[in-house]
Amino acid sequence: MEKLSVIDMHTGGEPVRIVTGGYPTIPKGTILEKRAWVRENLDHLRRMLMFEPRGHYDMYGVLRVEPDLPGADLAVLFMHNEGYSTMCGHAVVALGRYAVDQGIVAAVEPVTTVNIECPCGMVVASVEVTDGRAGAVSFESVPAFLFARDLSADLPGYGRIAFDIAYGGAFYALADCRQFGLAFGKSRARDFVDAAVALTERAKRDVPLAHPDHADLAFLYGSILTDGGDGAAGIATRNVCVFAEAEVDRSPTGSGVTARLAAMHARGEVGVGQPRLFESIVGSRFTGEVARTITLPDGRQGIVARVGGRAHYSGRAEYWVEEGDELGRGFLVR
Repeated sequence: MEKLSVIDMHTGGEPVRIVTGGYPTIPKGTILEKRAWVRENLDHLRRMLMFEPRGHYDMYGVLRVEPDLPGADLAVLFMHNEGYSTMCGHAVVALGRYAVDQGIVAAVEPVTTVNIECPCGMVVASVEVTDGRAGAVSFESVPAFLFARDLSADLPGYGRIAFDIAYGGAFYALADCRQFGLAFGKSRARDFVDAAVALTERAKRDVPLAHPDHADLAFLYGSILTDGGDGAAGIATRNVCVFAEAEVDRSPTGSGVTARLAAMHARGEVGVGQPRLFESIVGSRFTGEVARTITLPDGRQGIVARVGGRAHYSGRAEYWVEEGDELGRGFLVR
């Protein structure tokens, strides 16, 4: 029987299950080719680790693979209830600390740089180190941009909803939650989920996506509902990201914060170097700012965002499936 070992962490309440042993060898290739191969050949292991009885509907995981990009300290695939995402900021925060703690990258005070190859490209994490111990982590992700602005759609039960679509390592639809009659601290999480899923499904149907680097990146990962704020002056703007198969991010969502910053910058709502504060549905916070502006290969204007947070360890475990245990292969109850 296959035995898989893991270390569990969380960033702002969002789980990060890091596979430390037991996966079969993955063939060489680009990170996107590895992602496709794992999806086609090892998906039963994703279900074993992410689904019940070892995980839950909103579990999130990381699989280390051999780096392909020059200069990468480690390379990773991300997994969740639906499949394999292209970017995950909360996991990058956890991986930055993990890489220093595990000696994958030698600790340098006061800041250690960890280059993490993700399916979307190279992400550079900066890990604060004091007395040899890793602490808070910030990262600069791949170029982000506003893909489409001022879109609208009639959603049954909600009426006309305005939204943008932005890319922050993954594509998201962005909308003010007040249009749905929702308010943070007052509305149920279930109501946020229903509204976000309705928006995602309509946007997937109506808005064709394209990415200048690779067609595999051109899919809508989910929707982010915000409180309409901009996170300025130390007053956090709240948001909730509902991604994959209606999975709810407990953190403010690193790639989502990146996408929000790209949209805000394109709208003139934030300038380079202006700090912003983002808060999740459970109250955890990420910092964010536009580090610099860039021009993408297709001529589109974009940004590089810097996002920061803190991760903590939860434990370690070894998992396997006994012969004849069909439920042990993984199931979900929602």
